[in-house]
Amino acid sequence: MKKIMNFMNVHKTYLACLMLLFASAACTDLELEESDSIIAEGTVVFEGVANVDASLTNLYNDTYGQLGDQANFFALNEVSTDEQLVPTRGTDWGDNGVWRTLHAHNWNSTHQYILGVWNNLNQNVLRASQIIDPLSAPSPQQEAEARFLRAFSMYFVLDLWGIAPFRQPGDGVDVLPEVFTAQEAYDFIIADLQFAVENLPSVGPSADTNRASKATANFLMAKAILNSERYTGSAPNYQAVIDAVDAIAADGYALQAGYFDIFTPDVDSETIWFATTSVGNRIWNGMHYNQNSPDNTGGGWNGFTTLAEFYDSFEGDPNSNTVGSGQEERRGFVPDAATANDDNLGIGYGFLIGQQYNADGSQLTTRAGQPLVFTKDLPGLSGNTEDTGIRVIKYHPNEADGGSFRSHEIIFRYADAHLMKAEAMMRMGGDATGMVNDLRVIRGATPLGSVGEAEMLAERGRELYVEFWRRNDMIRFGQYTRDWQFKDPAAVGDETKNLYPIPETALLTNPNLVQNPGY
Repeated sequence: MKKIMNFMNVHKTYLACLMLLFASAACTDLELEESDSIIAEGTVVFEGVANVDASLTNLYNDTYGQLGDQANFFALNEVSTDEQLVPTRGTDWGDNGVWRTLHAHNWNSTHQYILGVWNNLNQNVLRASQIIDPLSAPSPQQEAEARFLRAFSMYFVLDLWGIAPFRQPGDGVDVLPEVFTAQEAYDFIIADLQFAVENLPSVGPSADTNRASKATANFLMAKAILNSERYTGSAPNYQAVIDAVDAIAADGYALQAGYFDIFTPDVDSETIWFATTSVGNRIWNGMHYNQNSPDNTGGGWNGFTTLAEFYDSFEGDPNSNTVGSGQEERRGFVPDAATANDDNLGIGYGFLIGQQYNADGSQLTTRAGQPLVFTKDLPGLSGNTEDTGIRVIKYHPNEADGGSFRSHEIIFRYADAHLMKAEAMMRMGGDATGMVNDLRVIRGATPLGSVGEAEMLAERGRELYVEFWRRNDMIRFGQYTRDWQFKDPAAVGDETKNLYPIPETALLTNPNLVQNPGY
């Protein structure tokens, strides 16, 4: 169907298009994505989607593509934290500061990833609403899947911006999209999830966990409730979090030993929901150009790294991560000349620091021919060489796991649910130490004597790094605005950074929106 913009006047249309160009977003033939903008479906009245199953599959695929990206959604949730940064190396990864501003917390309302995620998530919500609409006549399960996907996207709109625009599929061009308050959006999300829990099938650990199930709905329910004080101003119902996690366990999900085995395509007891999207971005965005990559002939992209302080939160030798460095399993290891082989390609797991090797045990070098030694410290967000910074790799490119471009990225995992239950118990006044230590023992880490907020947040970081949740966790624990290396001093303690700014183009196209404080 033809998309027609219906702005207040042609001047505002022209200005909006210019703003899209400045934000590096597409603006072809004066078209905008169907997000929260004022858009008509030509002169055609909405009569339901023509093929519900195809529309639902397309929505899954587009959502998965957004999750597999290294920019946009991943960047807003991970690069803006102490877990990930993308330092400029010479002229590489400069990108007009788009990465540096996220880590430093000095972004603004024209940041291209903020605009991209806003448009993507709101478009997902509208498309799900079209599937849900009675005119589309979905089956109860189809509607439940669409409601889950709508809740997932709307949850992150709420979490990232504190409000949620919404338009009905049948709204005409003269109807401005309404804007849900945080409370209204939260209630809407919970209602969708309640429907989903009732109407989705029970699916236990299997190869079929790439679609919505009761377990996925219960997981997102637990996540939303655990964070609900931010949205509602009221204390969360922690017992409801515990109940939702118990329901997931009742479907057969459980903690599994063998940490890095979880991040393969094989069926495991932890993967509640995975996206059928390439994991290549999670592997190669930090690997050096010369690291072994048989199914990626261009080598790594040598960008992403982590802070020394995050690496130091793991148990083990602070300056070495070779085999036998006293490290817990989750920190991984770097092969040395004796342990590098064709199976691991000379590439380690977890956090890569120090000398790197090829599959034959020979030392890798930089492009200038110097030993490739990943350093713990970085000089700054700029001025880096190609070997500065510890690299992070959770999905491995070895052929036994399906290679680096297999389509299997975990979105929801039982260890997260386990820790959510432990946190809910702790916040209810109970002792979460036993539950946390159950996980630590499985991961080869020393049991803790006690667990408070600091230990709980650190444990979530160690278990769930680069799995999309670090920003969400840090905000819930009141740590997102604390100081960390390379953060802009002016942003330290600035609580307005807990929300992103509404993109400028969205403000222009929907007068019901009001910019978030601080922007």
